[in-house]
Amino acid sequence: MPPVDRICHLPDALLLRILSELPTANDVVATMVLSKRWEPLWKSVSKLVYDDSYRNIDDVGRFTRFVDRSLILHEAPVETLHFKLTQKSLAVDIGVWIAIAVKCSVRDLVIDIDCPAILPRSLYRGSKMLVSLKLKSATLMDVSSLPSFLTLKTLSLVSVKYPGDEFVRQLLSSCHVLEDLVVEQCLHDNVTIFTIKVPSLKSASLYKSAGRSTEGEDGFVIDAPSLEYLDIFYNNVGFCVIENDMPNLVKADVVVSYSSPGVTLSSFTSAKRLFICLPNSKDAYSVGTVFHRLVHLRICTCETEWLNLLMRLLNDSPNLRHLKFQKCHEIEGTRPCWNDPSSVPECLSSSLETLEWVGYQGRKEDKEVATFILRTGSCLKKVTIITPKSSDSDKKLEMLRELSLSFRRSPTCQLVFD
Repeated sequence: MPPVDRICHLPDALLLRILSELPTANDVVATMVLSKRWEPLWKSVSKLVYDDSYRNIDDVGRFTRFVDRSLILHEAPVETLHFKLTQKSLAVDIGVWIAIAVKCSVRDLVIDIDCPAILPRSLYRGSKMLVSLKLKSATLMDVSSLPSFLTLKTLSLVSVKYPGDEFVRQLLSSCHVLEDLVVEQCLHDNVTIFTIKVPSLKSASLYKSAGRSTEGEDGFVIDAPSLEYLDIFYNNVGFCVIENDMPNLVKADVVVSYSSPGVTLSSFTSAKRLFICLPNSKDAYSVGTVFHRLVHLRICTCETEWLNLLMRLLNDSPNLRHLKFQKCHEIEGTRPCWNDPSSVPECLSSSLETLEWVGYQGRKEDKEVATFILRTGSCLKKVTIITPKSSDSDKKLEMLRELSLSFRRSPTCQLVFD
């Protein structure tokens, strides 16, 4: 029996699952020519991906007609609908396709456009069924009132333009069960204060691009007491205000290239894992703050005051077990100075188990910090030192020799040097 016959005897549910794994809707529809058994199946596939760049599609009119026809002829509800468009002329068609998608009861909608496109109001009318909505390079139209997004749990807004601040506030407050939010603000998105007031929110990734403001007058206001994960990235001056405690916070990444009012670690005392890149240790958090739950700490070594911030956090994190240094950015400036503290932080003598240093260069301050931790880390089990790939072998050997002289811990502690 030929292989195609064996496949044709599979149940519809399994064949539809196979079809849903194909890269684009073009491939899905093309299967109709295989046999009469396959001919109607594509109309019941729950996932359709329309990509005008796939296989060098250069006939825009042909692509538009294909999308129109396949959406109209589709018979079953579409779970996932993804538009990946690169042709500027297709921006005018997206409104029609969204209107059709709403009738198909789409649950996961992805609109990824390389050129700006205005999305129609019908997008809001279809909100009752949406579980996931991801937009890129789109412009949202204003409406007198926004409906409630009763089922929307995932929302991604990348380089999106809005009618204004109030629209953003209403949009997010209408998402009553929203759990995951991604926001990447573009230069001219018409929003000064991006207000996120969502009681159900569990994960938020907030990115602000360079060039948006020179006076720190725009930023984020966050009121999300259920947050478990928060990622903040600033590449310009701005502010981030967290209005209420986040008692459920597990992991937070805070990367700020400039001093940003409101971005203080005092709001992250519940976190178990922290990644920090802050330019000013003095204002990092208020005196008396203690990170009782902090177990994993990763600090970026690019900022000139990272050593001061390190010592503050070591003193205020009594249960820290894992410590990692990593240079994530290239910043020119004065190198930090190290002074041995008068007392050993509690975590070094009672809980710290691992130290990993990525990009160790063996400079004076590097050696002093490493020596102090190796000398005082009573509970250390493993120390990993990773040098830059550009370092020559002789320099690596010298750095290893210098660290080994300070490394006189118990035999159960392992020193790994790469």
